[in-house]
Amino acid sequence: MYGPNHVIDLHSEEEAKHEVMRILFPLVFYGFTNSYVKRNIRHLSSPTFLWAAAKCIQHFLLVTSLHKPLQSLTAEHWPLLNLLEKHIKSVGVSQPIDLSKRTTQRGLYVLHRLLDHGVATKLVVHVQCPIVLAWLLHQRGSQYVNLELKTLMHCRKASWVSRATTVRTDGASCSPGLETEDDQGDQVIPCKSSKLDSVSVVEDESGKENSIVDPQVLCRTFTPCDDLTAEPCPWGQITCLKITQCGPDCLEVLYSALPTFFCLHSLSLHSTLTFRYSDVLGLAGALKQLSDSSCSSLTDLCVSILPNTNLLEILLDASPTVTSLHVEIHTVMFEPCFLPLHPRTAESDMPVLLLEKLKVKVAEVQTDLHFMTSVLRRSPHLTSLHVAGIRLPTGFSQSQLLTTLSVSNPCLKTLNLEDMKLCDCLPDVLNLLGDCKLKELHLNDCRLLEKCTDKEETLQQLVGALKTVASLHTLSLAQNRLAKHVCALAELFSGSSPSSVKRLDISSNFIQPAELLEFAKRLETHRPPHQLTLDLRKNPGDRDPDTWNTALKRLRPFSVLLVEGWKSTDTMVDHISNM
Repeated sequence: MYGPNHVIDLHSEEEAKHEVMRILFPLVFYGFTNSYVKRNIRHLSSPTFLWAAAKCIQHFLLVTSLHKPLQSLTAEHWPLLNLLEKHIKSVGVSQPIDLSKRTTQRGLYVLHRLLDHGVATKLVVHVQCPIVLAWLLHQRGSQYVNLELKTLMHCRKASWVSRATTVRTDGASCSPGLETEDDQGDQVIPCKSSKLDSVSVVEDESGKENSIVDPQVLCRTFTPCDDLTAEPCPWGQITCLKITQCGPDCLEVLYSALPTFFCLHSLSLHSTLTFRYSDVLGLAGALKQLSDSSCSSLTDLCVSILPNTNLLEILLDASPTVTSLHVEIHTVMFEPCFLPLHPRTAESDMPVLLLEKLKVKVAEVQTDLHFMTSVLRRSPHLTSLHVAGIRLPTGFSQSQLLTTLSVSNPCLKTLNLEDMKLCDCLPDVLNLLGDCKLKELHLNDCRLLEKCTDKEETLQQLVGALKTVASLHTLSLAQNRLAKHVCALAELFSGSSPSSVKRLDISSNFIQPAELLEFAKRLETHRPPHQLTLDLRKNPGDRDPDTWNTALKRLRPFSVLLVEGWKSTDTMVDHISNM
């Protein structure tokens, strides 16, 4: 379904089934198509398929511009919506929602059913629209009430109820006694389907269309009479919030919502442009107010893109209970220099952080390592670290980072160093491996053999140290231009104490077919004690297909191979593998 050159790493038939349904459900439901759907349209177009897929998927993406599929969920596919409520855990909003448009009402209703009546607690927002964000967050965890939204909801509900009263004289209500939570004195709201067109949209004095946005009223409008209850609709709780296009206007909504967002466990904010200093300081202030409450549940925080490395510790100090932090940093050259509001506390007097997982990606010409080592020294509970892109001034090495890890982070289980120069600090790497509890080690694009006078000997020393880490089960050395020296890795499984590595990634290493064949022969001699998952993607196998396929044939009896098509005529692919 992804194409012949795409590898999906799935571990069971059940996982594969869920992945297929995840891809196909939105295509079939919204009427999209691709070559696979075209070939199988006779089977996929049946309601039976949508029903089966709905039992497997956990994420629902709302496409507001496609009205008919959403309308079907309030009509012939109402049972499908009921089923989705029981299975969907994550809801995504992919397009802007115009709250003044009548056509968006059913989309809002579907969101209400999934978030408030269903089990969905994760919300992913792909659009930059502050009033829609306020609607999505309203009453779903935070005590904040957006005044513009409140006015919008109440004035339109009042107009709607006035119109509904007139309609009620034409027929009895099928839901006597129903009242909204905000207005217990509101009059009875009829829910007859035949009346929907009459009451679901009103006009203001200027004649402009005035759509209903109150979830409670929407529910009484679109829910079939047989499924309505006399009780007010419940309000859901958003525990995980991700905004992929977070601009200043959306941040303003968050500044107000966060201080009382006590049920929020995970917050992820991404901007296509670098956040301003003032943006991040405002966010830090809101996070500080939240963390000051004993009711706070926030443990996971992701923010990108920060304008400076200094802001890493500012965010951590503002939310000291966070156990997982992911930031991306692109230094803004012309941003005014940041001046702390208070003098920096000496590191020895700063509190220990609860951090367990830390991921930092940096895009700078040169970086001062202090911003990283300071955080690491305050994080004795750290179990997972991913650092990418740290480039030091000429004459400096990553030794300080590696030494800090050895001394300050004894609980580390996963270490991922990416796009960093490590060829000049091999002794520090070996020292770190000599006394660690690592289960996963990723040294991708770390120029491990660059400028080494004896590359074979360097790699053998690394292999010797890796074999002593009994807990290690995943090793990635992708993008290190190992080439012919890859054969040394076969020694991982030699001797009386072979490595426990079960997954080895040597992709993008410019390994030629003859070199892979030699590697395969050595592995046949020193077979891994467990089945080995071997990632060989983005290596030039097409330069001698027969030899390459012979090598793969030798590896398959004891390996699960991950391979993709390679085109040596594609100069860009060739360039990437040679970098």
